[in-house]
Amino acid sequence: MHQTPDDRPVYRLLTGKDDREFCERVSEALAQGWRLYGSPGMAWDEGRLCMKVSQAVVWHEADVVKD
Repeated sequence: MHQTPDDRPVYRLLTGKDDREFCERVSEALAQGWRLYGSPGMAWDEGRLCMKVSQAVVWHEADVVKD
């Protein structure tokens, strides 16, 4: 398996406020060679009164099996 950028694990969970910055982080990961893994998640953050989102990504060379 090839080395990931910055020696990161082959699996990452990106999280943040549902805004342009989060979308840009996911887009950057895809441009670096990560691929989406599963569906995005969404949850209302009552304390900060905003929607929070998450998206898992895996390194493009990772041999990952979904159940």
